[in-house]
Amino acid sequence: MLFSSTVFIYAFLPAVLLLYYAVFKPVLKNMIYRNVLLFGASIFFYAWGEPRFVFVMLLSVAANWLFALLINKYEGTKRARLMLILSLVFNLGIIFIFKYLMFFMENVNALFGAQLLIPVIDLPIGISFFTFQSISYVADVYRKKGEAQKNILNVGLYIAFFPQLIAGPIVRYQTIAEQINGRKETLAGFSYGFCRFVTGLAKKVLIANQAAVIADAAFSGGPSSVMTAWLGAAAYTIQIYFDFSGYSDMAIGLGQMFGFKFLENFNYPYIAKSVTEFWRRWHISLGTWFRDYVYIPMGGSRVSGRARLFINLFVVWLLTGIWHGASWNFIVWGLYYLVFLVLEKMLYPDAVKNQSAAPTKTRALWHVYTLLVVLFGWVLFRAATLSDALMYMGAMFGGAGVPFVSDDFLMFVSEKRWYLILGAAFSCPLAPFISKKLYAFRGENKPRRALSLAMDIAYPAAYALLLLLCTAFLLKNTYNPFIYFNF
Repeated sequence: MLFSSTVFIYAFLPAVLLLYYAVFKPVLKNMIYRNVLLFGASIFFYAWGEPRFVFVMLLSVAANWLFALLINKYEGTKRARLMLILSLVFNLGIIFIFKYLMFFMENVNALFGAQLLIPVIDLPIGISFFTFQSISYVADVYRKKGEAQKNILNVGLYIAFFPQLIAGPIVRYQTIAEQINGRKETLAGFSYGFCRFVTGLAKKVLIANQAAVIADAAFSGGPSSVMTAWLGAAAYTIQIYFDFSGYSDMAIGLGQMFGFKFLENFNYPYIAKSVTEFWRRWHISLGTWFRDYVYIPMGGSRVSGRARLFINLFVVWLLTGIWHGASWNFIVWGLYYLVFLVLEKMLYPDAVKNQSAAPTKTRALWHVYTLLVVLFGWVLFRAATLSDALMYMGAMFGGAGVPFVSDDFLMFVSEKRWYLILGAAFSCPLAPFISKKLYAFRGENKPRRALSLAMDIAYPAAYALLLLLCTAFLLKNTYNPFIYFNF
């Protein structure tokens, strides 16, 4: 079930909210009953699209609940370490079987001339997200950064809670541990959550889906001209940001509706002025996960010698590429970023750390450099194979004899230009800037009180209209995937 679907918006979500606030909160006042409702709704939500794989997710909940209890029981002994290792084998084993086994066997056959029978295994939606959450929960119990939960419902709700179940953000248990049984739902929090959900929905439906039309046309059949190639790459750059950040906004908003507060997952990554800064702003929950559970345990940057530092970075970015999918494209994509990150650390460490102190012209050049690196990175990410990626990049520079301009480029610019302009504009912190300027006019004198009243009326009306506009687009168009459901 997609967040950006009429079934979710006008059936599932209203039903859960009605039960939660009209029955479970006022009648069954104990928080446990509300958690049971949310856990049951989450199971139904996942089963709607993946009924076969509900048991995989429930097995993950039960196993990690048990591993954490055993680690707590054997605290300070070798058995606790053994339980941690077994939990890693279990969790990574699940991901390997469902996500990487076919890729592994295909490469064994290709490299060694073997004839292994390759099974066809469907990928459970969101497996990487809920498995990484499970690993962080058990690891934090082992490192004494969190308590093992005796109540399996608490672990189940943490792992399976439907807002962040299938595409993140990757939530740490310690972030919401107190909220599971001690959260307070407020009207202000609910209102903020609703507005945040509609904002994410608009990002997805009004911008990402429209940019996807251009990107799919350019990448599926190959670009018909140099300008189409560049336009397709730019469109995918817009699509993937508004697709994924839109989902994160919806997840954060839904959490707020039920009293949960998740951490931010994006911070306007396309305004970054270095690749290093880009990755501090993009998919923050994944970056911090690899930092805390892979990079720092290996020694991080506090190691003797650049060789060891390079090895640590290599492992992190190899795993980052692998996490995104079972394809050489993703592996090369991860190592592609490794190259730029290492170069920035070695050649321009001061510039990367303190961009605000650099001259304006220098900052502009750094920004252009970063956008180009990211743009070509998304070509690697989007192309079906490495050879397709290289051919696409070649077409961006006139390779394969493609003309400079073609009719489809002119058609896309004519039909989709306003969506692309909106995408480019709202990739920058334009919305908070406008909001800040408007609220600066609030005051006690008569004109400003009138303006404040008008804003108080216009604000909810604007979000209601935005929701109706998104609904109209959903009813009109059938194209509505989420990119990160594949990961």
